[in-house]
Amino acid sequence: MMTANCPPGMRVLGWIMNILLWIIQSLLSLLFLLAGVTKFIMSVADMNKNGPVVFPGWFLHFIGACEILGAIGLILPVLLRIKPGLTPLAAAGLGIITLGAAVISARAGILMAIFPSVICLLSFLVAWGRWRLLPARAK
Repeated sequence: MMTANCPPGMRVLGWIMNILLWIIQSLLSLLFLLAGVTKFIMSVADMNKNGPVVFPGWFLHFIGACEILGAIGLILPVLLRIKPGLTPLAAAGLGIITLGAAVISARAGILMAIFPSVICLLSFLVAWGRWRLLPARAK
């Protein structure tokens, strides 16, 4: 964590890392919110049409709900400074979901697994950044 006793260069790096984490968190939040809402708008048959594995509707809706709640958890706890420790947990949970998506997508081909793998790494970066590197303080 960056404090007032740090050298000026470290404070600038902490400030830049905080901005970078906010940008990644915002983009991931929008992505997961869109993905989660899509799982409730599309029919189960449409979602399973081109996938390498056929999933039951209840599972897809469960993942959609987790994505929506995770998207909210990426932003609100740190923004409102109410239970900010929930943000790294939300990021880690979304990282686990996308890790599973990458494994399933790899069955369709390694190129199909690149996007969920990158999203997984970014989610774990936010989890690490908000847990160890720059944890937010509660009010």
